[in-house]
Amino acid sequence: MKSTLDELLAFVTVVDSGSVTAAAEQLEQTVSGISRALGRLEEKLQTTLLRRTTRKLELTEEGGVFLAQARKILESVDQAEEQMAIRRQRPSGRLRINAAVPFMLHVVVPLVEGFRQAYPEIDLELNTNDLYIDLLEERTDIAIRIGTLRDSTLHARPLGHNRLRVLASPAYLKRHGKPKTVDDLAQHSLLGFTQPESLNQWPLRHAQGDRYTISPSLQASSGETLRQLALAGQGIICLADFMTRADRKRGDLVQLLMDDTVEVLQPIHAVYYRNTQLASRITCFLDYVAERMGEE
Repeated sequence: MKSTLDELLAFVTVVDSGSVTAAAEQLEQTVSGISRALGRLEEKLQTTLLRRTTRKLELTEEGGVFLAQARKILESVDQAEEQMAIRRQRPSGRLRINAAVPFMLHVVVPLVEGFRQAYPEIDLELNTNDLYIDLLEERTDIAIRIGTLRDSTLHARPLGHNRLRVLASPAYLKRHGKPKTVDDLAQHSLLGFTQPESLNQWPLRHAQGDRYTISPSLQASSGETLRQLALAGQGIICLADFMTRADRKRGDLVQLLMDDTVEVLQPIHAVYYRNTQLASRITCFLDYVAERMGEE
């Protein structure tokens, strides 16, 4: 059985204070508790560390050798705890973030410069994947997920939400005309996702309900690919605001069928495998992103 830190601390404190009673007062423990800790330590080491007389305690030769090592161990623990306290105040270390390509490009990347200035000792590692990943297998600290979460084993923190809009470029509308009703979409080139199929259900109110299932004439696995195709005038898309905010502001994409659009707010979560308190580098990143998404 290995010695414990409490036993080492009791031993060192007895030596430094000169008595079991003084050590008990210093450590705010009972005299019997300190004595038992010393007894357990000597039993585990199978040697006598202290000679006890009625007037004083004396280190044995073995006790003197062990004292030096015990001091080093306790000092190392103190240093480690001090470093953790410093890291809480000045977060540091590698932070691995995974997100779909569009979110990484349009949300995370624009925030990187400010975040690195605020937390220069955090080393960012940015990875992209448009499909769900195994956080442990990919060695990921945080994954950003958009939409309803399906994995109940993950801890999640809401970062915000985004609206979905049906959009097209002015060039496309000039060539093909603007759809005046939801039913008019059947005559247009619609850009959709290869998977999941739920992304091809657009939030449009029509005779059959509040979801219009499209039959894409052109499909892609990435929302960013679809955005680029729409900007190139290849068809009509339905994408989240965080991807198209700048495009709409410049007039490169125009919202369609506004009166028929049902307000759908896609939740955005940061997910992570943690059962204990989050490392400060993770917490400060989540706070940083959530605050700035809330400003939009």
